[in-house]
Amino acid sequence: MNRRYFIIKNTLALGGLSLAGANTFAMGFFSPGSYISKRPVPAQRTFASEAVEALIKEVKASIKDDELAWMFENCYPNTLDTTVDFEIIDGKPDTFIITGDIDAMWLRDSTAQVWPYMPLINEDEKIRQLIKGLVNRQVKCVLKDPYANAFYKDLDKKSDWESDKPTPIPGVHERKWEIDSLCYVVRLAYEYYKISNDDSIFDEEWNTAMRLIVKTFKTEQRKDGTSPYYFIRKTTAMIDAPTFGGTGRLIKPVGLIASMFRPSDDATLYPFLIPSNIFAVISLRQLANIYKKVMHDEPFARECSDFADEVNVAIKKYAIASHLDFGEIYAYEVDGFGNRLFMDDANVPSLMSLAYLGAHEAEDEIYKNTRTFLLSNANPYFLKGSAAEGQASPHTGKDKIWPMGIILRAMTSTDENEILKCLTMLKQTHAHTGFMHEAFHKDKPGDFNRSWFAWANTLFGELIIKIYHERRELLSMKFGD
Repeated sequence: MNRRYFIIKNTLALGGLSLAGANTFAMGFFSPGSYISKRPVPAQRTFASEAVEALIKEVKASIKDDELAWMFENCYPNTLDTTVDFEIIDGKPDTFIITGDIDAMWLRDSTAQVWPYMPLINEDEKIRQLIKGLVNRQVKCVLKDPYANAFYKDLDKKSDWESDKPTPIPGVHERKWEIDSLCYVVRLAYEYYKISNDDSIFDEEWNTAMRLIVKTFKTEQRKDGTSPYYFIRKTTAMIDAPTFGGTGRLIKPVGLIASMFRPSDDATLYPFLIPSNIFAVISLRQLANIYKKVMHDEPFARECSDFADEVNVAIKKYAIASHLDFGEIYAYEVDGFGNRLFMDDANVPSLMSLAYLGAHEAEDEIYKNTRTFLLSNANPYFLKGSAAEGQASPHTGKDKIWPMGIILRAMTSTDENEILKCLTMLKQTHAHTGFMHEAFHKDKPGDFNRSWFAWANTLFGELIIKIYHERRELLSMKFGD
């Protein structure tokens, strides 16, 4: 598909949402109580799935709150409706998924955007091909540049960030080194195989990409004190590039993996980003499982397993500390010298999301202690306003809460009252748009960032489906009326 046509088609399909100012959109386009679907008409949707449509109908029928049902219908299919570019290339499915209002694909976002559709792989061949195509596309991206976080469909296209140093190679949108970008590549392939039992994705290109991922992780342990990576950007935003000529702050090599950026695309303060290191442990163990049981490569499986153990030992030694008020909790970032940063960022991976990612059970003591800290005034990025309370991010300043943080709070909760509270806040802060946003002002929900942010939309859909399967009675209530 022609890229210019693709982005224009999606913008029009959304009714011009990405071109309108957020406040204008919130105040003028839709009025409260008007619950007409905000989905593009079928002819303008970028992908269609009968299984998804059937699930929307099934789940929506169980939601008593009309506004919440409307939000679910708008949000859950948003990735399919507006962001997918699917085709067959060289005989293989290929899926390129833009993040929304930026004409590029993030490895992290693209995996997260399709994640709520994964359970439908065996019900809908089109969904299976969509996910398989994304596995193939992500492999191409990793082989293009394992340090990059976002890519173009056209792998020969020059970056919009040509002034960055080093200049991104053609096909790379942005070259911010984030551990989680590569973890999401593993997560997608592992889950696809786990559900489908289709091992055809594990071809030679995939194998080469996975070995490159492990090599990159090992390089970024920086055991000899060096790394080939640096990132310099001309910017007035101090969080948009690492310090010291783009190399980041000093670290003591202790077995952890350095990440110059967080999942928010903000530079880290201390390079050992703990949620991402925990995510890397999960990914390395998933690779070990694949290489042992499917690829029958015992040496590399053992290498991945041993690597995971090494990082995990370092996490326990350097990332867990006794807090005066909360007991033993995780730090968000450390440097190996003993310095620790206690906060969280609403993006995933985060400390809050560890139960969602499968690193911890919700009742694990250290996770419970950490979660209690994260939802307290001791966490500088847990904001409380007249509109809502929730996790924030340095990415959006001092006053804006992320719907994604509220969603993850609900998804990791075992308390039905807390889940109801989160649903109420989400309903009351979408600013009458029917969609989630990147962030909104804690006192003024109409002041929000990004009217087209597909990951947040589909994550909200994932939450509603989780509640439908696990606590369906909650959907028979009204919220915030």
